[in-house]
Amino acid sequence: MAPQSVYIHIPFCTNKCYYCDFNSFVTNNPQLIWDYLDALEKEMELTFAKWPVQQVKTIFVGGGTPTFLDQAQMRRFLEMVEKHLGRYAAPELEFSMEANPGTTDKEKLRLMRELGVNRLSFGVQSFDESLLKRLGRIHDVGQVYQSIDNAVAAGFDNLTIDLMFGLPDQTEEIFRDTLQKAFQLPTTHFSAYSLKVEENTLFHTLYQKDQLPLPSEETELNMYLLLIEEMERHGYHQYEISNFAKPGFESRHNKTYWLNEEYYGLGAGAHGYVDHERHVNAGPLAIYLQMCREGLPRVEQFAVSPKEAMEDHMIMGLRLREGIDAEQFSRRFGKTIMEEYGRIIEEEVAKGMLEWSDGRLRLTRTALPLGNEVFARFLGD
Repeated sequence: MAPQSVYIHIPFCTNKCYYCDFNSFVTNNPQLIWDYLDALEKEMELTFAKWPVQQVKTIFVGGGTPTFLDQAQMRRFLEMVEKHLGRYAAPELEFSMEANPGTTDKEKLRLMRELGVNRLSFGVQSFDESLLKRLGRIHDVGQVYQSIDNAVAAGFDNLTIDLMFGLPDQTEEIFRDTLQKAFQLPTTHFSAYSLKVEENTLFHTLYQKDQLPLPSEETELNMYLLLIEEMERHGYHQYEISNFAKPGFESRHNKTYWLNEEYYGLGAGAHGYVDHERHVNAGPLAIYLQMCREGLPRVEQFAVSPKEAMEDHMIMGLRLREGIDAEQFSRRFGKTIMEEYGRIIEEEVAKGMLEWSDGRLRLTRTALPLGNEVFARFLGD
């Protein structure tokens, strides 16, 4: 079965946020963007010729900031997607695009909706003005409200926003206030992540100099527990460690990753998983553009062994609150989950970290903040 999900990377941004280590580039050169779109189409042609598409159920456009594209560039990009994938689109296609407040207007949003995008993911991060500046975000709170209003006016009814906690000088009260403001918006989904200080970011430099005043571990944990409590109170059920949705609005694309299913990965720095092989594309734009002129822009490609596939299945699947279906594991791998991981599972159940429910193995509620400790048990040497 060919992958039924497609990830496409648009690497351009208005500026580099201080915590960001994604493959993204700031540019004021429109020709570079047009050249990138040409290269991206070449990659699509080569990829789909080698691994033909059968049906597409989800498309996710990430970045960078995909809505950095201007009106003409956005039209070119979406028409390109329609050309190569439109005929394979499932009736219930979920077509998501990341967006930053301040990079969308009514005309661009209408164009996106008309050309198939039906789910928007806004990178809001916080409703505290000082924290937005601290993060290097280009938008203010007013632009968040305006962007959401414009999206609704353009016909979008599936809206998600990203939030962050554990930020420099962020208190529980500041985070509570952000949540209350977020709940006033007509959103169907939230993703909320704690700050991770990554290498090659300004925050990492500040952290090394002891100039990044992060909350204590206890405060960060309290923020996470507050997040879960408030989300549930407002009707957003937690279906993954960091994701919450109104019933029926879970991210079907991201569940592709958590269920360890295969997907096409296109664009500079994109990762893909096709025909039991994972690959990584060239990240630097000059290298990506050159490689696309010569063939597929792969800089790394490796087969996934059955053992690695089982490890990935456990680590990703346990992120979901529904957990791992034991029967589905047996069908996929030809052995039971207890045959492969019985001792580890029994130990983690005894510790209160894992539990069985209706034939599924899942994290206990107590284990949610400690998931990484459980996941590590399923990693091989």
